[in-house]
Amino acid sequence: MTSNRLGELLVRNNLINSQQLTKALEEQKTQGGRLGASLVKLGFIKEDELASFLSRQYGVPSINLNDFEIDAAVTKLITAEVAQKYQIIPINRAGATLIVAMSDPSNIFAIDDIKFMTGYNVEVVVASETAIRNAIDQYFDQSATLAEVMEDLDDIDLEVIDEEEVDVNALEKATEDAPVVKLVNLILTDAIKRKASDIHIEPYEKSFRVRYRIDGVLYEVMKPPMKLKNAITSRIKIMSEMDIAERRLPQDGRIKIKLPGGKDMDYRVNCLPTLFGEKICLRLLDKSNLQLDMTKLGYEESALKWFKEQIHKPFGMVLVTGPTGSGKTVSLYSALAELNKVTENISTAEDPVEFNFAGINQVQMHEEIGLNFASALRAFLRQDPDIIMIGEIRDFETAEIGVKAALTGHLVLSTLHTNDAPSTINRLLNMGIEPFLVASAVNLITAQRLGRRVCSECKEIEDVPKQALIDAGAPPEEVDEYVCYRGKGCPACNNTGYKGRVGIYQVMPMFEEIRELILAGANTAEIKRESMRLGVKTMRQSALTKLKEGATTFEEVLRSTVADD
Repeated sequence: MTSNRLGELLVRNNLINSQQLTKALEEQKTQGGRLGASLVKLGFIKEDELASFLSRQYGVPSINLNDFEIDAAVTKLITAEVAQKYQIIPINRAGATLIVAMSDPSNIFAIDDIKFMTGYNVEVVVASETAIRNAIDQYFDQSATLAEVMEDLDDIDLEVIDEEEVDVNALEKATEDAPVVKLVNLILTDAIKRKASDIHIEPYEKSFRVRYRIDGVLYEVMKPPMKLKNAITSRIKIMSEMDIAERRLPQDGRIKIKLPGGKDMDYRVNCLPTLFGEKICLRLLDKSNLQLDMTKLGYEESALKWFKEQIHKPFGMVLVTGPTGSGKTVSLYSALAELNKVTENISTAEDPVEFNFAGINQVQMHEEIGLNFASALRAFLRQDPDIIMIGEIRDFETAEIGVKAALTGHLVLSTLHTNDAPSTINRLLNMGIEPFLVASAVNLITAQRLGRRVCSECKEIEDVPKQALIDAGAPPEEVDEYVCYRGKGCPACNNTGYKGRVGIYQVMPMFEEIRELILAGANTAEIKRESMRLGVKTMRQSALTKLKEGATTFEEVLRSTVADD
């Protein structure tokens, strides 16, 4: 079924309206994929509603794949590539008939292909696209491919290059070796399938390992042979357009690959010289999964109201703080997406530019030629700006220009590395900004972390002692309302008990009382106490709210936040 045909049918049946269809078609055009997936992602229709509609429309049964245990002999009838291409999975075989689950039962090309490939008659059932993707990941496991690649690696004999002497020709030749290419490609694609956010390729004295960060936690996935250390590192450096002859200095690069369905995946690559070779870290940047709807980021109602009020002010500074990988960039991008109108001139200084947006002037920093945050910010002020985004305030110069811009009629958004919202005040003061400037310029500070979300497929009630909840910071009068969960572990979450992440936020507007405390030279503890009195939730209180809502576990609350003094 064409996108337009499916859209028209959904509109005709009052499952979506024409404005939603237009928006979903635009999303599909920019992000790729199927219209159904775009409608689900934008929240216009639920997956099970879409599957039920297609089931009724085509007169085929609708099934829940989570209820099926599929025989490996059945899945082997087609390849992983075919399953990915058509988003289908065989679930059963009865005589000369093969039953396959599809998200789009109108795809006759897929049905004909399966008939031709397997020699079976094909009977179709409908399942949701997410369920099919999860089943493909589960049943078309890459371990066999990995085993084959590792076998190939054992057979090849590569010359180990001396650490002191770099033979560039020999390195380039080694990187073109088929098993090396295959292994690097496998690492890059396997990380996408496992929904990793980062890949770490790490050399040690007697070992060489690959780890993925999944939902904020690192997992070791393989240990390639030591003799391939230089070849694998150099292969990635060539793909990301780095200088393979330079092995003494850190380098940055980028890799872009095309995925089935017309989607692109970007990898931000950093190479760091360590004692036993170069460590490579790749950050996966998947624009199709970028959540820019502020209402879906996990802010509590009052916190979101404060945040929106402050970003819609014509001037002042809004700061987002937290450690690396806590979702600061996504929060800033979602704010910019809300502010991105034809009437506004928006400029951003970023290092690096993670995602590109139409209508926003994004500038990539290049320290080596003198283009840093401070110099970009000076240039922005001569560009008639309305809104300025600074990737990170790292020094006095950047902070000073940003504060002055906020005081002269511009809205300035930026990030800082601090532990919580109140400590951001002292960080700015320590940089050398005068207290009266901080009090006047800053509109709001939000601190954030990402906690792991308990797996919805295998979550079960966990008995957490009431005293433990009280010790963690839960109000004694509310303890009876808490129902705590933990993940038992299932194929959907790789037996970790967690799947996805949940935002934990502390949003502190610059109340008049807090401005007065800053001018009076108050310390972080005093500012924190006053903000709590005014209704600001601490990071721990925000995490406990997520626990109360059943989004995360007690273990994760303790891991991702610290107790309040």
